[in-house]
Amino acid sequence: MEARAILKQIGVPATKVRQLIDLIRGKSVEEALTILRFSPRPVAKQVEKTLRSAIANGINQDEESPVDAEDLYVSSVFADEGRDLKRVRPRARGAADRIRKRHCHLTVVVSDETK
Repeated sequence: MEARAILKQIGVPATKVRQLIDLIRGKSVEEALTILRFSPRPVAKQVEKTLRSAIANGINQDEESPVDAEDLYVSSVFADEGRDLKRVRPRARGAADRIRKRHCHLTVVVSDETK
C-alpha cells in the first residue's frame, strides 16, 4: 500500500528543499517527523505538513485492511522545479537584470511494505 501527498508552488528553490528531504528519505514516519520538527530550516514546516498529509492518506486509504502510522515509512520523496516568478531589477546606465524567484513542487510517498 502506497499513499502520496503533493504540495505545489512552494516559494523555495528545489535545491534548498532537496537538502532537507535527503535527511528523511527511507526513514520511518516517526523518525522523519522528529527530524523535521527540530530542523532549523524554514521550509521544514511545509515538508512536515506534506508528510502528515501523506500519513493521513495512507491511514484512510484502505478501510478493509487498516494501517497504523507506526508501520509506515517514507518510501520516496522528491522536489521538482516549479514555475519561476520573473522580476526586473534596475541597473546602472538604464540597464536591467532579470531576477528569477524559484518555486518547487514537493511529492511525499509513504508505504508500509519494505523493499
